[in-house]
Amino acid sequence: MSGSSDKQKTGRQGVGAQAPLIEHLIELRSRLMRAVIAIVVIFLALYPFANGIYSFVAEPLMALLPEGSQMIATEVASPFLAPFKLTLVVAVFIAVPVVLHQAWAFVAPGLYDNEKTLAIPLLVSSVGLFYAGAAFAYYVVFPLLFSFFTQTGPDNITVMTDINQYLNFVLKLFFAFGVAFEIPIATFLLILSGATTVASLGSKRPYILLGCFVVGMVLTPPDVVSQSLLAVPMYLLYEIGLLFGRLVGNRRARERADDSSAG
Repeated sequence: MSGSSDKQKTGRQGVGAQAPLIEHLIELRSRLMRAVIAIVVIFLALYPFANGIYSFVAEPLMALLPEGSQMIATEVASPFLAPFKLTLVVAVFIAVPVVLHQAWAFVAPGLYDNEKTLAIPLLVSSVGLFYAGAAFAYYVVFPLLFSFFTQTGPDNITVMTDINQYLNFVLKLFFAFGVAFEIPIATFLLILSGATTVASLGSKRPYILLGCFVVGMVLTPPDVVSQSLLAVPMYLLYEIGLLFGRLVGNRRARERADDSSAG
């Protein structure tokens, strides 16, 4: 009888352990569905303007081409697929705050109050920095980069860019600059978590600068202009991350000193 009772207790404990996991999985599915629905709704709202959105993204290059020039489509489906793909990417881009809100709502119950206080500014800052990186690419990098490309070619060559190739090119740069602008957040989190220190990162400045140019070489077209346009902001953002890490470190040192003096 005692053996049967023990088995029943073990069974109830197993069911109790599985219940929270199932509830978490159900909530995760619900959060994912809300994020996907937000993306789909934004996409459907934007799709009637797909061609206009593509024209806006193509403007930095079109403004530098000779009068009467235009892009071409070398594939049968490109006139449809290129604006469709761009609109979907823009929908995801716009829906990032909603997606992050759903992720935050899922993990927030398991965080301490001090972690919640820190996480919200970091989430908002990361979204803002990603948008800033994409805007920097469009308004600063693209005009300089396309001006360089269109003026360095032979005089007897007419620039007629394929719309799909152009889209792949600019999306790669949008993503590269968006991620690069997250460097202050990454640097700050490394310092905050104790994985490294401001002094340690500061002593590695030459290697970080070299690494920025290597990343710029990998993520951008093979020319010095585009590599520098990515590498220099990356390094400056790294210095900003060090600055915030130093400020937080100084504040914590003052708090520890106050606590020790009060004790």
